[in-house]
Amino acid sequence: MVWNVRKLATDLPAPADGAAPRTDELLGLARAAAAREPAAVRTLVIEIGGSMLRTVRKVLGPHHPDVEDVTQEAVLALLQALPSFRAECTVLHFANRVAVMTALAARRRLRGRERFDALDAQVEAAPDEGGPSPFAEVVSARRRGVVLEVLDKMPASTAEALALHFVLGYTVDEIAALAGVSPNTIWSRLRLGKQALRRALANDVRLAELLQGRDG
Repeated sequence: MVWNVRKLATDLPAPADGAAPRTDELLGLARAAAAREPAAVRTLVIEIGGSMLRTVRKVLGPHHPDVEDVTQEAVLALLQALPSFRAECTVLHFANRVAVMTALAARRRLRGRERFDALDAQVEAAPDEGGPSPFAEVVSARRRGVVLEVLDKMPASTAEALALHFVLGYTVDEIAALAGVSPNTIWSRLRLGKQALRRALANDVRLAELLQGRDG
């Protein structure tokens, strides 16, 4: 049996401001999967698996050796969390939040045996003309490495807000709905997180050496 996602489309509750309700084509499917209907579980994993994989890659890094394992862990966590899903956001947003949280937790857990170093990673293919230079690629990789190091040390709630906002592009209101807190709380977490990131980037010796070497 293959689930028809469009046939199972269900409207989310109307927002508090009275705006028109949003349609989430995966909501009916998610509810069936929460009831442990095997066909629904399989179809839901197919529908959201690619997005969760991309999210994990963005948090861990595209060449991280544990991307697939962490994605599988995130999918299992999503299936376990579905019975408590209250449809305050779309199923896809909820799935990506689970992927972010799982990937951040994995980074903390695996940090001691990290095998991926963004600075030393080799560019696998020459950039196209007009694309980023090799130097720009290295600087960008170093910046990304610093950001991830800071995320590892932040409170989980702050790291999650930053990752959802800057990695996935979620709005403050969307993050607030996902986390079940007020938008003001998310603004505060983002402000504190950005301050920590600015300090880390300003004080990173390796990044400063790269930039000074280029200027020289």
